[in-house]
This record gives sequence, C-alpha cells and structure tokens, in this order.
Amino acid sequence: MGDSKRLVSIFRNLSQGRQQALLEYAEFLAEKEGAVSPPLPSEPLPIPRPAGESVVKAIQRLMQTYPMLERNRLFHEASAQMTRHLIHGVTAGEVIDELERIFARHYQQHAASRNEDQQA
Repeated sequence: MGDSKRLVSIFRNLSQGRQQALLEYAEFLAEKEGAVSPPLPSEPLPIPRPAGESVVKAIQRLMQTYPMLERNRLFHEASAQMTRHLIHGVTAGEVIDELERIFARHYQQHAASRNEDQQA
C-alpha cells in the first residue's frame, strides 16, 4: 500500500477530533517546508497563550515566540509531544505545558551559547 493510501486509511479510522488535529499538524509541516525567515530577534516575542489552544496552534505560537531557535533542533521534541497527544491521548494542556518548557529550555541554551560566543 502506498504512503498516501496508508495515510488516508489511518485518517479515516480516527475520531473527528483526531482527524482535525492531524490536518492541523499536516498544515504545520507544510508551512515549515516553505518557511523563509526574516531577521531574527534576540529575545522571545510576547505572544500570549490563548484559552483552548490546540497543540498544533501552540507549536506555531511557540515557533513565532522563539524565532531565533533552530526549528530542526526542536522538531524531534515537538513531534514527540504531538505523538503523545494524538496517539497516547495526553491532554492538549499537558502537552502544551511541556512544549513551553521545551522551547524555554532551548532558548536558555541558545542564549548561553550566544553569550559564550560574545565573550570569546
């Protein structure tokens, strides 16, 4: 079975809510493929967390909040959190809390590395 047929088969067997989450995640990945980055700020942008935010929207918000971070370094951890939500049923709130910790940790590492580079 081809990948696209397999994906459609999996999609059809999901609940409506999980189908929507999968579509949002696919849109996130598609957006990532075509991203062009403007000059990056050195500090996180103050983008508040809205009530009822989906995991995909949280990832998008955090990418906008921390544009200085390398997306490829975050992708694996963000994908793991999405899997926890979609496959293992962890609530969106719990996953988003963890995503916020992950992004903050990566930012702290980024800032520390930048400070080391400036001192060298």
